[in-house]
This record gives sequence, structure tokens and C-alpha cells, in this order.
Amino acid sequence: MKYLILLAAFLTVAACGKSENEIGEIKNDFAGNEIKIDALADPKVAGVTCHLTHFDRGFWDRVAKGNWFEDPSNASIACRKTGPIAIGDIDLDKNGEEVFSQKMSLVFKTIAVRRVYDAQNTTLVYVVYSRRPIEGSAKMAVSTISLYGEDTQLPVTE
Repeated sequence: MKYLILLAAFLTVAACGKSENEIGEIKNDFAGNEIKIDALADPKVAGVTCHLTHFDRGFWDRVAKGNWFEDPSNASIACRKTGPIAIGDIDLDKNGEEVFSQKMSLVFKTIAVRRVYDAQNTTLVYVVYSRRPIEGSAKMAVSTISLYGEDTQLPVTE
């Protein structure tokens, strides 16, 4: 039974490996922990790329702490204009819309990126957050792209 648990844990760690958007990884310590860096193109706003960093626990850290199946909720985001901006059919309400999500554990934890349009300031706001509150609060980070001076046409919603 002990070997089955170790095998399941190893397969879980292996499955949490490189995402299709990963552009880099920084070795954090001798326990195999890493900081992963993903480049995410907004599927509805051409010319915007967000770089997301998140922590990936290594095998030895999982062995030492005994929590095999999840990574911390910590993530940060920076979004920038990387080409001519062309806005597609985006959601303009206060909730915005999800641009990206990634599982961080086998069961509950997911980090997500939402885009919200700030009409008053003509700005796109990107928020990365954990869907599972940790110790009473969700971990989050924000990045913005000003559309001031951009020749962009927002979709008309009725």
C-alpha cells in the first residue's frame, strides 16, 4: 500500500509538469521547488500577452511536507501590449470573463485569470486569483493595459 501511495504521488507530481504555455522555470531550492513562468495570449484581445508566475512544489518538498496533491495558490501576473491591439467580442460587464485557468491540485484548487474592462479609464484589467480561499482570503494579483491613444473599437453590446 505504501508503494502505491508513493507511485500515485510521483505520477501526480509528474502530471503537474510543464504546461503548454510555459516559457521558463527558475529552480528555487535543493528540494526541487520551481517558479514556473507562462506566457498567455488573450484569445479575444490580439496584441496583449500576460506573463503569469506560479510556484511548483518539487518531489522532495512533497515527501517532506506530506501534502502530495497541491501547490501553493501564490501567483503573480504582468500584462503588456506586445503588438497592435485588436479587441474582439469581449464581455463588458463588471464580472468580465475568464481568459485562462489551470488546476493547481487534484481536487479543488485552480488559479484563474479574468479580464475586466474599465470603461471610465479605457483600460483592460487582468486579475490572477485562486479559486480556493486560503486562510480566509483568496490570493490575487492585478495588471492593467491602458487603451488610451489606441485605435480600438469595442464591440457594441445590447
